[in-house]
Amino acid sequence: MSRDYIVHNDESEVGDIVWWKESVVYQIYPSSFKDSDGDGYGDLQGIYEKLDYLENLGVDVIWLCPIYDSPGHDNGYDIRDYYGILRKYGTMEDFDRLLAEAHKRGLKIMMDLVLNHTSDEHAWFAESRSSKMNPKRDYYIWRSGKNGQVPNNWESYFGGSVWKHDPETNEYYLHLYSEQQPDLNWNNAQMAEEMYEMVHWWLEKGVDGFRFDAVAHIAKAEGLPSAHNPDNLPVVPAYQLFSNLEQVHSILKKLNNMILKPYGPMTVGETSGLGPEQALAYVGTDRDELNMVFQFEHMFIDAKSSGIGKWNYKEWKLTDLKEIMSRWQTVLHGRGWNANYMGNHDQPRPVSRFGDDGKYRVRSAQMLATWMLTLEGTPYIYQGEEIGMTNVAFPNIEQYRDIETKNYFNHYIGQGKSKHEVMQAIWLKSRDNARTPMQWDETEHAGFTQGQPWIQVNDNYPEINVADAESDPQSILHYYRKLIALRKQHKVLIYGAYELLLPDDPDIYAYTRTLDDEQMLVILNFRGHEPEMHWPEGWTSEHAKLIISNVSRRYSTDEGAIQLQPYEARVYRKQR
Repeated sequence: MSRDYIVHNDESEVGDIVWWKESVVYQIYPSSFKDSDGDGYGDLQGIYEKLDYLENLGVDVIWLCPIYDSPGHDNGYDIRDYYGILRKYGTMEDFDRLLAEAHKRGLKIMMDLVLNHTSDEHAWFAESRSSKMNPKRDYYIWRSGKNGQVPNNWESYFGGSVWKHDPETNEYYLHLYSEQQPDLNWNNAQMAEEMYEMVHWWLEKGVDGFRFDAVAHIAKAEGLPSAHNPDNLPVVPAYQLFSNLEQVHSILKKLNNMILKPYGPMTVGETSGLGPEQALAYVGTDRDELNMVFQFEHMFIDAKSSGIGKWNYKEWKLTDLKEIMSRWQTVLHGRGWNANYMGNHDQPRPVSRFGDDGKYRVRSAQMLATWMLTLEGTPYIYQGEEIGMTNVAFPNIEQYRDIETKNYFNHYIGQGKSKHEVMQAIWLKSRDNARTPMQWDETEHAGFTQGQPWIQVNDNYPEINVADAESDPQSILHYYRKLIALRKQHKVLIYGAYELLLPDDPDIYAYTRTLDDEQMLVILNFRGHEPEMHWPEGWTSEHAKLIISNVSRRYSTDEGAIQLQPYEARVYRKQR
Protein backbone atom coordinates (compact mmCIF):
# COMPACT_ATOMS: atom_id res chain seq x y z
CA MET A 1 0.00 0.00 0.00
CA SER A 2 1.15 3.53 -0.63
CA ARG A 3 0.92 4.82 2.93
CA ASP A 4 1.52 3.70 6.50
CA TYR A 5 -1.43 3.21 8.81
CA ILE A 6 -0.92 4.50 12.33
CA VAL A 7 -2.78 2.88 15.22
CA HIS A 8 -3.93 5.15 18.04
CA ASN A 9 -5.83 2.53 20.04
CA ASP A 10 -3.09 0.65 21.91
CA GLU A 11 -5.62 -1.37 23.89
CA SER A 12 -6.63 -3.17 20.69
CA GLU A 13 -3.21 -4.79 20.38
CA VAL A 14 -3.86 -7.50 22.92
CA GLY A 15 -3.70 -11.22 22.28
CA ASP A 16 -6.86 -13.20 21.62
CA ILE A 17 -9.61 -10.58 21.53
CA VAL A 18 -12.90 -12.26 22.35
CA TRP A 19 -15.17 -9.34 23.24
CA TRP A 20 -17.20 -9.95 20.11
CA LYS A 21 -17.77 -13.57 21.13
CA GLU A 22 -19.28 -12.47 24.42
CA SER A 23 -21.39 -9.69 22.90
CA VAL A 24 -25.03 -9.51 21.91
CA VAL A 25 -25.70 -7.41 18.80
CA TYR A 26 -28.77 -5.28 18.15
CA GLN A 27 -29.40 -4.42 14.51
CA ILE A 28 -30.96 -1.05 13.68
CA TYR A 29 -32.57 -0.19 10.35
CA PRO A 30 -32.21 3.59 10.72
CA SER A 31 -35.08 4.65 8.46
CA SER A 32 -37.53 2.69 10.60
CA PHE A 33 -36.17 2.94 14.15
CA LYS A 34 -37.04 6.42 15.56
CA ASP A 35 -37.73 9.73 13.84
CA SER A 36 -36.74 12.80 15.88
CA ASP A 37 -37.63 15.62 13.48
CA GLY A 38 -41.01 14.63 12.01
CA ASP A 39 -39.91 14.03 8.41
CA GLY A 40 -41.12 10.43 8.51
CA TYR A 41 -37.67 8.85 8.47
CA GLY A 42 -35.75 7.53 11.43
CA ASP A 43 -32.49 9.32 12.12
CA LEU A 44 -29.32 9.39 14.22
CA GLN A 45 -30.86 11.66 16.82
CA GLY A 46 -33.70 9.16 17.19
CA ILE A 47 -31.19 6.39 17.84
CA TYR A 48 -29.39 8.63 20.33
CA GLU A 49 -32.68 9.14 22.20
CA LYS A 50 -33.09 5.36 22.54
CA LEU A 51 -29.60 4.51 23.81
CA ASP A 52 -30.93 4.04 27.34
CA TYR A 53 -33.46 1.54 26.00
CA LEU A 54 -30.71 -0.42 24.27
CA GLU A 55 -28.46 -0.30 27.32
CA ASN A 56 -31.30 -1.58 29.51
CA LEU A 57 -31.97 -4.39 27.06
CA GLY A 58 -28.46 -5.59 27.81
CA VAL A 59 -27.00 -5.60 24.30
CA ASP A 60 -23.36 -4.73 23.69
CA VAL A 61 -23.11 -3.78 20.02
CA ILE A 62 -25.35 -1.65 17.80
CA TRP A 63 -25.20 -2.62 14.12
CA LEU A 64 -26.30 0.30 11.98
CA CYS A 65 -27.59 -0.47 8.52
CA PRO A 66 -26.09 2.02 6.00
CA ILE A 67 -26.30 5.67 6.99
CA TYR A 68 -24.04 6.95 4.21
CA ASP A 69 -25.08 9.46 1.59
CA SER A 70 -27.24 7.57 -0.90
CA PRO A 71 -30.01 8.09 -3.48
CA GLY A 72 -31.94 5.35 -1.64
CA HIS A 73 -32.81 3.06 -4.54
CA ASP A 74 -31.98 0.12 -2.27
CA ASN A 75 -32.51 1.81 1.08
CA GLY A 76 -28.91 2.91 1.53
CA TYR A 77 -27.10 -0.10 0.12
CA ASP A 78 -26.42 2.05 -2.93
CA ILE A 79 -23.74 4.34 -1.48
CA ARG A 80 -23.07 7.66 -3.16
CA ASP A 81 -20.40 8.86 -0.71
CA TYR A 82 -18.66 6.57 1.79
CA TYR A 83 -17.48 9.60 3.77
CA GLY A 84 -20.83 11.36 4.07
CA ILE A 85 -23.98 10.89 6.14
CA LEU A 86 -27.34 10.87 4.37
CA ARG A 87 -28.99 14.17 5.19
CA LYS A 88 -32.27 12.63 6.33
CA TYR A 89 -30.31 10.77 9.00
CA GLY A 90 -28.41 13.83 10.18
CA THR A 91 -24.82 15.03 9.97
CA MET A 92 -21.37 13.66 10.69
CA GLU A 93 -21.50 15.64 13.93
CA ASP A 94 -24.67 13.72 14.85
CA PHE A 95 -22.86 10.47 14.16
CA ASP A 96 -19.85 11.51 16.24
CA ARG A 97 -22.16 12.36 19.12
CA LEU A 98 -23.97 9.03 18.83
CA LEU A 99 -20.67 7.16 18.78
CA ALA A 100 -19.35 9.02 21.81
CA GLU A 101 -22.53 8.58 23.84
CA ALA A 102 -22.76 4.92 22.94
CA HIS A 103 -19.19 4.40 24.10
CA LYS A 104 -19.95 6.14 27.40
CA ARG A 105 -22.64 3.52 28.00
CA GLY A 106 -20.34 0.64 27.08
CA LEU A 107 -22.09 0.15 23.73
CA LYS A 108 -20.09 -0.38 20.55
CA ILE A 109 -21.05 0.70 17.03
CA MET A 110 -20.74 -1.61 14.02
CA MET A 111 -21.12 -0.06 10.57
CA ASP A 112 -22.72 -1.74 7.57
CA LEU A 113 -20.26 -1.38 4.72
CA VAL A 114 -20.84 -2.28 1.06
CA LEU A 115 -17.64 -3.37 -0.67
CA ASN A 116 -19.23 -5.03 -3.71
CA HIS A 117 -20.87 -2.04 -5.39
CA THR A 118 -21.64 1.67 -5.16
CA SER A 119 -24.50 3.85 -6.30
CA ASP A 120 -24.57 4.79 -9.96
CA GLU A 121 -24.48 8.37 -8.61
CA HIS A 122 -21.10 7.86 -6.93
CA ALA A 123 -18.46 10.27 -8.26
CA TRP A 124 -16.33 7.31 -9.36
CA PHE A 125 -19.09 5.96 -11.57
CA ALA A 126 -19.80 9.36 -13.08
CA GLU A 127 -16.18 9.41 -14.25
CA SER A 128 -16.15 5.74 -15.17
CA ARG A 129 -19.09 5.99 -17.54
CA SER A 130 -17.94 9.28 -19.10
CA SER A 131 -15.28 7.75 -21.34
CA LYS A 132 -13.52 4.47 -22.06
CA MET A 133 -10.27 6.35 -21.54
CA ASN A 134 -11.15 7.81 -18.13
CA PRO A 135 -8.69 6.75 -15.37
CA LYS A 136 -11.62 5.42 -13.33
CA ARG A 137 -13.13 3.43 -16.18
CA ASP A 138 -11.87 0.17 -14.70
CA TYR A 139 -13.09 0.97 -11.20
CA TYR A 140 -16.21 -0.86 -12.45
CA ILE A 141 -16.81 -3.85 -14.71
CA TRP A 142 -17.52 -2.90 -18.32
CA ARG A 143 -17.92 -5.16 -21.36
CA SER A 144 -19.02 -4.90 -24.97
CA GLY A 145 -22.12 -6.77 -26.05
CA LYS A 146 -22.02 -10.06 -27.92
CA ASN A 147 -23.87 -10.21 -31.22
CA GLY A 148 -26.13 -7.39 -30.11
CA GLN A 149 -26.85 -9.12 -26.80
CA VAL A 150 -25.63 -8.75 -23.22
CA PRO A 151 -22.08 -9.99 -22.45
CA ASN A 152 -23.21 -13.13 -20.59
CA ASN A 153 -26.31 -14.86 -19.25
CA TRP A 154 -25.97 -14.15 -15.52
CA GLU A 155 -29.17 -13.41 -13.61
CA SER A 156 -29.37 -10.50 -11.16
CA TYR A 157 -30.44 -11.04 -7.56
CA PHE A 158 -33.26 -8.62 -8.28
CA GLY A 159 -34.31 -10.38 -11.48
CA GLY A 160 -33.32 -9.91 -15.11
CA SER A 161 -29.82 -9.57 -16.47
CA VAL A 162 -26.82 -8.35 -14.46
CA TRP A 163 -25.91 -6.12 -17.42
CA LYS A 164 -27.13 -2.59 -18.14
CA HIS A 165 -26.40 -0.91 -21.46
CA ASP A 166 -24.95 2.60 -21.15
CA PRO A 167 -25.37 4.64 -24.35
CA GLU A 168 -22.59 7.09 -23.41
CA THR A 169 -19.89 4.60 -24.40
CA ASN A 170 -22.05 1.87 -25.95
CA GLU A 171 -20.95 -0.74 -23.40
CA TYR A 172 -22.57 -2.65 -20.58
CA TYR A 173 -21.77 -2.41 -16.88
CA LEU A 174 -22.31 -5.27 -14.45
CA HIS A 175 -24.71 -5.05 -11.49
CA LEU A 176 -25.44 -8.13 -9.41
CA TYR A 177 -28.22 -6.21 -7.67
CA SER A 178 -30.19 -3.27 -9.08
CA GLU A 179 -29.07 -1.33 -12.14
CA GLN A 180 -28.45 1.61 -9.80
CA GLN A 181 -25.78 -0.50 -8.01
CA PRO A 182 -22.85 -1.06 -10.39
CA ASP A 183 -20.30 -3.61 -9.14
CA LEU A 184 -16.80 -2.47 -8.29
CA ASN A 185 -13.81 -4.05 -10.00
CA TRP A 186 -11.52 -5.38 -7.26
CA ASN A 187 -8.92 -6.25 -9.89
CA ASN A 188 -8.18 -2.54 -10.12
CA ALA A 189 -5.40 -1.85 -7.59
CA GLN A 190 -6.11 1.88 -7.31
CA MET A 191 -9.79 1.32 -6.58
CA ALA A 192 -8.88 -1.26 -3.93
CA GLU A 193 -6.41 1.17 -2.37
CA GLU A 194 -9.10 3.83 -2.09
CA MET A 195 -11.49 1.35 -0.46
CA TYR A 196 -8.84 0.28 2.07
CA GLU A 197 -8.21 3.92 2.89
CA MET A 198 -11.92 4.48 3.45
CA VAL A 199 -12.16 1.53 5.89
CA HIS A 200 -9.15 2.92 7.76
CA TRP A 201 -10.80 6.34 7.96
CA TRP A 202 -13.83 4.89 9.77
CA LEU A 203 -11.63 2.94 12.16
CA GLU A 204 -9.73 6.10 12.98
CA LYS A 205 -13.05 7.74 13.73
CA GLY A 206 -13.59 5.08 16.40
CA VAL A 207 -16.14 2.62 15.00
CA ASP A 208 -15.91 -0.82 16.56
CA GLY A 209 -16.66 -3.13 13.67
CA PHE A 210 -18.08 -3.76 10.23
CA ARG A 211 -20.73 -5.93 8.67
CA PHE A 212 -19.51 -6.39 5.10
CA ASP A 213 -22.50 -6.51 2.79
CA ALA A 214 -22.43 -8.96 -0.16
CA VAL A 215 -18.74 -9.55 0.48
CA ALA A 216 -18.86 -13.05 -1.04
CA HIS A 217 -19.38 -11.46 -4.47
CA ILE A 218 -16.50 -9.00 -4.68
CA ALA A 219 -14.58 -11.36 -7.00
CA LYS A 220 -15.97 -12.67 -10.27
CA ALA A 221 -14.84 -15.61 -12.39
CA GLU A 222 -12.02 -14.72 -14.75
CA GLY A 223 -13.34 -13.86 -18.18
CA LEU A 224 -16.94 -13.60 -16.91
CA PRO A 225 -18.08 -16.76 -18.73
CA SER A 226 -21.74 -17.58 -19.23
CA ALA A 227 -23.30 -20.09 -16.85
CA HIS A 228 -24.50 -23.55 -17.88
CA ASN A 229 -27.85 -23.06 -19.59
CA PRO A 230 -29.35 -26.33 -20.90
CA ASP A 231 -32.78 -24.78 -21.36
CA ASN A 232 -31.40 -21.81 -23.31
CA LEU A 233 -33.06 -19.27 -20.99
CA PRO A 234 -32.37 -15.53 -21.36
CA VAL A 235 -30.72 -15.42 -17.92
CA VAL A 236 -29.85 -18.08 -15.35
CA PRO A 237 -28.51 -18.13 -11.77
CA ALA A 238 -24.72 -18.07 -11.90
CA TYR A 239 -23.78 -17.90 -8.23
CA GLN A 240 -20.84 -20.26 -8.65
CA LEU A 241 -19.27 -17.69 -11.00
CA PHE A 242 -19.45 -14.73 -8.64
CA SER A 243 -19.72 -16.13 -5.11
CA ASN A 244 -17.05 -17.23 -2.63
CA LEU A 245 -14.25 -17.39 -5.20
CA GLU A 246 -10.64 -17.70 -4.07
CA GLN A 247 -9.83 -14.07 -4.86
CA VAL A 248 -12.34 -12.98 -2.19
CA HIS A 249 -10.07 -14.53 0.41
CA SER A 250 -6.92 -12.82 -0.83
CA ILE A 251 -8.72 -9.46 -0.75
CA LEU A 252 -9.99 -10.05 2.78
CA LYS A 253 -6.59 -11.23 4.03
CA LYS A 254 -5.02 -8.05 2.75
CA LEU A 255 -7.79 -5.90 4.24
CA ASN A 256 -7.47 -7.64 7.59
CA ASN A 257 -3.69 -7.72 7.87
CA MET A 258 -3.06 -4.19 6.64
CA ILE A 259 -6.09 -2.31 8.00
CA LEU A 260 -8.32 -4.21 10.42
CA LYS A 261 -6.07 -6.28 12.64
CA PRO A 262 -4.31 -3.42 14.51
CA TYR A 263 -7.70 -2.11 15.68
CA GLY A 264 -9.29 -5.42 16.68
CA PRO A 265 -12.75 -4.62 15.30
CA MET A 266 -15.66 -7.01 15.08
CA THR A 267 -16.16 -8.21 11.50
CA VAL A 268 -18.97 -10.25 9.99
CA GLY A 269 -19.42 -11.03 6.32
CA GLU A 270 -22.63 -11.59 4.39
CA THR A 271 -21.78 -14.82 2.59
CA SER A 272 -24.57 -16.68 0.87
CA GLY A 273 -24.17 -20.02 -0.85
CA LEU A 274 -21.87 -21.86 1.52
CA GLY A 275 -21.95 -24.44 4.29
CA PRO A 276 -19.91 -24.53 7.50
CA GLU A 277 -16.98 -26.35 5.93
CA GLN A 278 -16.64 -23.61 3.30
CA ALA A 279 -17.21 -20.92 5.93
CA LEU A 280 -14.01 -21.98 7.68
CA ALA A 281 -12.15 -20.44 4.74
CA TYR A 282 -13.44 -17.08 6.01
CA VAL A 283 -13.54 -17.56 9.79
CA GLY A 284 -11.04 -20.30 10.58
CA THR A 285 -8.72 -19.29 13.38
CA ASP A 286 -5.76 -19.62 11.01
CA ARG A 287 -7.32 -17.61 8.16
CA ASP A 288 -6.92 -13.96 9.24
CA GLU A 289 -10.01 -12.84 7.34
CA LEU A 290 -13.27 -12.37 9.27
CA ASN A 291 -14.51 -13.05 12.81
CA MET A 292 -17.74 -14.62 11.60
CA VAL A 293 -20.11 -14.86 8.64
CA PHE A 294 -23.85 -14.82 8.16
CA GLN A 295 -24.93 -18.12 6.68
CA PHE A 296 -28.16 -18.46 4.70
CA GLU A 297 -28.96 -22.15 4.72
CA HIS A 298 -31.69 -21.76 7.34
CA MET A 299 -33.06 -18.71 5.52
CA PHE A 300 -33.96 -20.86 2.49
CA ILE A 301 -35.53 -23.68 4.48
CA ASP A 302 -38.99 -22.52 3.39
CA ALA A 303 -38.09 -21.84 -0.24
CA LYS A 304 -38.04 -24.18 -3.21
CA SER A 305 -34.70 -22.73 -4.26
CA SER A 306 -32.27 -20.00 -3.21
CA GLY A 307 -31.85 -16.50 -4.68
CA ILE A 308 -34.98 -15.19 -6.41
CA GLY A 309 -36.50 -18.63 -5.84
CA LYS A 310 -37.15 -17.55 -2.27
CA TRP A 311 -40.62 -16.40 -3.36
CA ASN A 312 -41.69 -19.99 -4.07
CA TYR A 313 -42.75 -21.08 -0.60
CA LYS A 314 -42.58 -24.62 0.74
CA GLU A 315 -43.46 -25.97 4.17
CA TRP A 316 -40.36 -26.24 6.32
CA LYS A 317 -39.45 -29.13 8.62
CA LEU A 318 -37.96 -28.80 12.07
CA THR A 319 -35.73 -31.81 11.39
CA ASP A 320 -34.16 -29.90 8.47
CA LEU A 321 -33.67 -26.81 10.61
CA LYS A 322 -31.98 -28.87 13.32
CA GLU A 323 -29.70 -30.54 10.79
CA ILE A 324 -28.59 -27.22 9.31
CA MET A 325 -28.00 -25.45 12.60
CA SER A 326 -26.30 -28.45 14.20
CA ARG A 327 -23.77 -28.71 11.36
CA TRP A 328 -22.83 -25.06 11.84
CA GLN A 329 -22.64 -25.48 15.61
CA THR A 330 -20.40 -28.53 15.49
CA VAL A 331 -18.17 -27.87 12.47
CA LEU A 332 -17.19 -24.39 13.64
CA HIS A 333 -16.71 -25.32 17.32
CA GLY A 334 -13.10 -24.66 18.28
CA ARG A 335 -12.23 -23.77 14.68
CA GLY A 336 -14.25 -20.64 13.93
CA TRP A 337 -17.21 -18.67 15.23
CA ASN A 338 -20.94 -18.49 14.42
CA ALA A 339 -23.17 -15.49 13.87
CA ASN A 340 -26.67 -16.54 14.94
CA TYR A 341 -29.80 -14.81 13.71
CA MET A 342 -33.45 -15.51 12.94
CA GLY A 343 -34.23 -12.38 10.98
CA ASN A 344 -32.83 -9.10 9.73
CA HIS A 345 -33.67 -6.25 7.35
CA ASP A 346 -33.78 -8.70 4.41
CA GLN A 347 -35.91 -11.41 6.02
CA PRO A 348 -39.47 -11.90 7.27
CA ARG A 349 -40.25 -11.48 10.94
CA PRO A 350 -39.14 -14.61 12.85
CA VAL A 351 -42.31 -15.00 14.93
CA SER A 352 -44.35 -15.05 11.70
CA ARG A 353 -41.93 -17.41 9.98
CA PHE A 354 -40.80 -19.88 12.64
CA GLY A 355 -43.38 -19.32 15.37
CA ASP A 356 -47.05 -18.41 15.65
CA ASP A 357 -47.87 -14.72 15.27
CA GLY A 358 -51.46 -15.29 16.39
CA LYS A 359 -52.59 -17.14 19.52
CA TYR A 360 -49.08 -18.03 20.69
CA ARG A 361 -47.21 -14.93 19.52
CA VAL A 362 -45.72 -14.08 22.92
CA ARG A 363 -44.77 -17.60 23.89
CA SER A 364 -43.36 -18.58 20.49
CA ALA A 365 -41.32 -15.37 20.29
CA GLN A 366 -39.89 -16.16 23.71
CA MET A 367 -39.12 -19.72 22.63
CA LEU A 368 -37.28 -18.47 19.53
CA ALA A 369 -35.32 -16.01 21.67
CA THR A 370 -34.28 -18.87 23.94
CA TRP A 371 -32.99 -20.70 20.87
CA MET A 372 -30.90 -17.82 19.56
CA LEU A 373 -29.38 -16.88 22.91
CA THR A 374 -28.36 -20.41 23.91
CA LEU A 375 -26.48 -21.39 20.75
CA GLU A 376 -22.70 -21.08 20.38
CA GLY A 377 -21.92 -17.88 18.51
CA THR A 378 -22.70 -14.19 18.66
CA PRO A 379 -26.48 -13.57 18.74
CA TYR A 380 -28.02 -10.86 16.57
CA ILE A 381 -31.35 -9.28 17.51
CA TYR A 382 -33.11 -7.30 14.80
CA GLN A 383 -35.12 -4.29 15.97
CA GLY A 384 -38.61 -5.28 17.03
CA GLU A 385 -37.82 -8.94 17.64
CA GLU A 386 -37.61 -8.17 21.34
CA ILE A 387 -41.29 -7.18 21.35
CA GLY A 388 -42.48 -9.81 18.86
CA MET A 389 -43.21 -7.60 15.84
CA THR A 390 -44.88 -9.52 13.02
CA ASN A 391 -45.06 -9.61 9.24
CA VAL A 392 -47.28 -7.05 7.56
CA ALA A 393 -49.80 -7.72 4.78
CA PHE A 394 -50.36 -4.52 2.82
CA PRO A 395 -53.20 -5.11 0.34
CA ASN A 396 -51.64 -3.12 -2.51
CA ILE A 397 -48.19 -3.13 -4.08
CA GLU A 398 -48.21 0.68 -3.95
CA GLN A 399 -47.82 0.46 -0.17
CA TYR A 400 -44.52 -1.40 -0.50
CA ARG A 401 -41.18 0.38 -0.82
CA ASP A 402 -38.67 -2.44 -1.37
CA ILE A 403 -37.18 -2.53 -4.87
CA GLU A 404 -36.86 -6.33 -4.78
CA THR A 405 -40.54 -6.70 -3.87
CA LYS A 406 -41.66 -4.32 -6.61
CA ASN A 407 -39.49 -6.07 -9.21
CA TYR A 408 -40.94 -9.43 -8.20
CA PHE A 409 -44.51 -8.12 -8.45
CA ASN A 410 -44.02 -6.53 -11.87
CA HIS A 411 -42.18 -9.55 -13.27
CA TYR A 412 -44.72 -12.17 -12.27
CA ILE A 413 -47.80 -10.06 -13.01
CA GLY A 414 -46.23 -9.62 -16.45
CA GLN A 415 -45.98 -13.39 -16.75
CA GLY A 416 -49.69 -13.75 -16.10
CA LYS A 417 -49.81 -14.71 -12.41
CA SER A 418 -52.81 -13.42 -10.50
CA LYS A 419 -52.40 -10.47 -8.14
CA HIS A 420 -53.66 -12.63 -5.27
CA GLU A 421 -51.02 -15.30 -5.88
CA VAL A 422 -48.22 -12.75 -6.13
CA MET A 423 -49.34 -10.82 -3.04
CA GLN A 424 -49.52 -14.05 -1.04
CA ALA A 425 -45.81 -14.59 -1.69
CA ILE A 426 -45.04 -10.96 -0.85
CA TRP A 427 -46.88 -11.21 2.47
CA LEU A 428 -44.66 -14.15 3.38
CA LYS A 429 -41.28 -13.06 2.05
CA SER A 430 -41.07 -9.33 1.31
CA ARG A 431 -38.15 -7.52 2.89
CA ASP A 432 -40.60 -4.79 3.90
CA ASN A 433 -41.97 -7.19 6.54
CA ALA A 434 -38.93 -6.21 8.59
CA ARG A 435 -38.84 -2.58 7.53
CA THR A 436 -42.10 -1.24 8.90
CA PRO A 437 -41.47 1.31 11.67
CA MET A 438 -40.49 0.27 15.16
CA GLN A 439 -43.57 0.17 17.39
CA TRP A 440 -42.81 2.26 20.47
CA ASP A 441 -46.28 2.94 21.86
CA GLU A 442 -49.96 3.07 20.91
CA THR A 443 -50.02 6.71 19.81
CA GLU A 444 -50.39 7.61 16.14
CA HIS A 445 -47.78 5.93 13.93
CA ALA A 446 -46.70 3.84 16.94
CA GLY A 447 -44.70 6.72 18.40
CA PHE A 448 -42.20 6.36 15.55
CA THR A 449 -42.80 9.80 14.04
CA GLN A 450 -44.95 12.89 14.36
CA GLY A 451 -45.02 13.14 10.59
CA GLN A 452 -46.03 10.76 7.82
CA PRO A 453 -43.89 7.62 7.95
CA TRP A 454 -41.94 6.68 4.82
CA ILE A 455 -43.61 3.27 4.98
CA GLN A 456 -46.87 2.49 6.74
CA VAL A 457 -46.78 1.21 10.32
CA ASN A 458 -48.10 -2.30 10.92
CA ASP A 459 -51.76 -2.02 11.95
CA ASN A 460 -51.19 -4.16 15.06
CA TYR A 461 -49.09 -1.52 16.82
CA PRO A 462 -51.78 -0.72 19.47
CA GLU A 463 -51.35 -4.29 20.77
CA ILE A 464 -47.64 -4.76 20.06
CA ASN A 465 -45.38 -1.96 21.26
CA VAL A 466 -42.53 -1.22 23.66
CA ALA A 467 -44.60 0.77 26.14
CA ASP A 468 -47.01 -2.12 26.72
CA ALA A 469 -44.12 -4.58 26.91
CA GLU A 470 -42.37 -2.48 29.54
CA SER A 471 -45.45 -2.57 31.77
CA ASP A 472 -45.94 -6.34 31.50
CA PRO A 473 -43.42 -8.41 33.51
CA GLN A 474 -44.30 -11.48 31.42
CA SER A 475 -43.64 -9.73 28.10
CA ILE A 476 -41.26 -10.78 25.35
CA LEU A 477 -39.12 -7.74 26.13
CA HIS A 478 -38.58 -8.66 29.77
CA TYR A 479 -37.85 -12.23 28.75
CA TYR A 480 -35.14 -11.03 26.33
CA ARG A 481 -33.53 -9.05 29.14
CA LYS A 482 -33.45 -12.13 31.36
CA LEU A 483 -31.99 -14.28 28.58
CA ILE A 484 -29.25 -11.78 27.75
CA ALA A 485 -28.30 -11.51 31.42
CA LEU A 486 -28.32 -15.31 31.71
CA ARG A 487 -25.98 -15.67 28.73
CA LYS A 488 -23.52 -13.23 30.26
CA GLN A 489 -23.68 -15.02 33.61
CA HIS A 490 -22.94 -18.52 32.26
CA LYS A 491 -19.88 -18.86 30.01
CA VAL A 492 -21.10 -22.33 29.02
CA LEU A 493 -23.78 -20.62 26.93
CA ILE A 494 -21.04 -18.75 25.07
CA TYR A 495 -18.21 -21.25 24.71
CA GLY A 496 -19.77 -24.62 25.55
CA ALA A 497 -19.80 -27.50 23.06
CA TYR A 498 -23.18 -28.17 21.44
CA GLU A 499 -24.73 -31.63 21.20
CA LEU A 500 -28.06 -32.21 19.46
CA LEU A 501 -30.61 -34.48 21.08
CA LEU A 502 -33.64 -36.08 19.38
CA PRO A 503 -32.49 -35.33 15.80
CA ASP A 504 -35.55 -37.02 14.28
CA ASP A 505 -38.21 -35.51 16.52
CA PRO A 506 -40.55 -33.39 14.35
CA ASP A 507 -41.63 -31.07 17.19
CA ILE A 508 -38.91 -30.75 19.82
CA TYR A 509 -35.51 -29.12 19.37
CA ALA A 510 -33.29 -30.11 22.31
CA TYR A 511 -29.54 -29.86 22.85
CA THR A 512 -26.90 -29.59 25.54
CA ARG A 513 -24.10 -27.07 25.98
CA THR A 514 -21.05 -28.31 27.88
CA LEU A 515 -17.99 -26.44 29.16
CA ASP A 516 -15.60 -28.26 31.50
CA ASP A 517 -17.81 -29.62 34.30
CA GLU A 518 -20.80 -27.35 33.59
CA GLN A 519 -23.69 -28.46 31.38
CA MET A 520 -26.94 -26.87 30.23
CA LEU A 521 -29.96 -28.59 28.69
CA VAL A 522 -32.13 -26.56 26.29
CA ILE A 523 -35.60 -27.85 25.39
CA LEU A 524 -37.69 -26.04 22.76
CA ASN A 525 -41.16 -26.97 21.52
CA PHE A 526 -41.53 -25.53 18.01
CA ARG A 527 -45.17 -26.53 17.71
CA GLY A 528 -48.60 -25.46 18.91
CA HIS A 529 -49.43 -28.84 20.46
CA GLU A 530 -48.11 -30.69 23.53
CA PRO A 531 -45.41 -33.26 22.79
CA GLU A 532 -43.47 -35.03 25.49
CA MET A 533 -39.88 -36.15 25.87
CA HIS A 534 -37.90 -38.23 28.32
CA TRP A 535 -34.91 -36.94 30.23
CA PRO A 536 -31.75 -37.50 28.20
CA GLU A 537 -29.08 -39.86 29.42
CA GLY A 538 -27.27 -38.46 32.44
CA TRP A 539 -30.13 -36.16 33.41
CA THR A 540 -32.89 -36.58 35.98
CA SER A 541 -35.44 -34.23 37.44
CA GLU A 542 -33.63 -34.40 40.77
CA HIS A 543 -30.36 -33.12 39.32
CA ALA A 544 -31.75 -30.53 36.89
CA LYS A 545 -32.16 -26.95 38.02
CA LEU A 546 -34.51 -24.90 35.86
CA ILE A 547 -32.90 -21.51 35.22
CA ILE A 548 -35.37 -20.01 32.76
CA SER A 549 -38.68 -20.91 31.10
CA ASN A 550 -41.40 -19.06 29.21
CA VAL A 551 -44.27 -20.79 31.01
CA SER A 552 -45.24 -20.42 34.66
CA ARG A 553 -46.54 -23.97 35.15
CA ARG A 554 -44.61 -27.02 33.97
CA TYR A 555 -45.86 -30.57 33.66
CA SER A 556 -44.52 -34.11 33.77
CA THR A 557 -46.25 -37.38 32.92
CA ASP A 558 -46.79 -40.18 35.40
CA GLU A 559 -43.74 -41.88 33.92
CA GLY A 560 -41.56 -38.87 34.68
CA ALA A 561 -41.35 -37.63 31.10
CA ILE A 562 -41.37 -33.93 30.34
CA GLN A 563 -44.77 -32.72 29.09
CA LEU A 564 -44.31 -29.60 26.98
CA GLN A 565 -46.91 -26.93 26.43
CA PRO A 566 -47.30 -25.20 23.05
CA TYR A 567 -44.10 -23.30 22.16
CA GLU A 568 -42.63 -23.95 25.58
CA ALA A 569 -38.93 -23.32 26.24
CA ARG A 570 -36.90 -24.57 29.18
CA VAL A 571 -33.24 -24.26 30.07
CA TYR A 572 -31.84 -26.51 32.80
CA ARG A 573 -28.46 -26.47 34.54
CA LYS A 574 -27.15 -29.78 35.78
CA GLN A 575 -26.66 -29.79 39.55
CA ARG A 576 -23.40 -31.21 40.80
